[in-house]
Amino acid sequence: MNQTNNLNCKIMNASSSTVETAEFNPRIKRYLLWSTALILTVTIVGIPFLIILFIGPGQYFSKRYYENLKCKLTQRHLVFRKGVLFKMEKTIPLENIQDLTFIENPLLKALDLRILKIETAGQSNPQGSDMKLIGIIDSQQFKEKVLQQRELIKTDAILPADSSESSNEHILEILKEIKDILKDIKNK
Repeated sequence: MNQTNNLNCKIMNASSSTVETAEFNPRIKRYLLWSTALILTVTIVGIPFLIILFIGPGQYFSKRYYENLKCKLTQRHLVFRKGVLFKMEKTIPLENIQDLTFIENPLLKALDLRILKIETAGQSNPQGSDMKLIGIIDSQQFKEKVLQQRELIKTDAILPADSSESSNEHILEILKEIKDILKDIKNK
């Protein structure tokens, strides 16, 4: 059984090696506070809660939200984690990505932030996007990396031609391990 787990880990690591990790701008914390304050102000009923927002919970939750933001580009997926009380991890296969769009508004512009909106084929989200990444540092470069990796998958050129022999050796090694595991199972 232990051999099976080791084999699964090797297969998962081979297909999910990180290509790029996104870093987020700490100004996201201010953006979250001010956007929440704007919503509270517009609702009028929320105006009394503005003081509470800026004194305690708002500061805490925006800090925790920023600390929990993670985004990485692997060879085949875009993986995003966020959340404070309720955490969410979303994985989008690169071949499903249809569009990457930048969104700006006056508040984002004042804080020098951008939103990278990711839309996929067969969206199940009625809002029109599967993922919104706020405040990625060098967001244009990250967008280009995602598009490049998606094109590599579409053209089936993830491995360079000169490394195909070593890749074949690696696959043969994994297949031999599978064969040995099956023999062990059969003998038990």
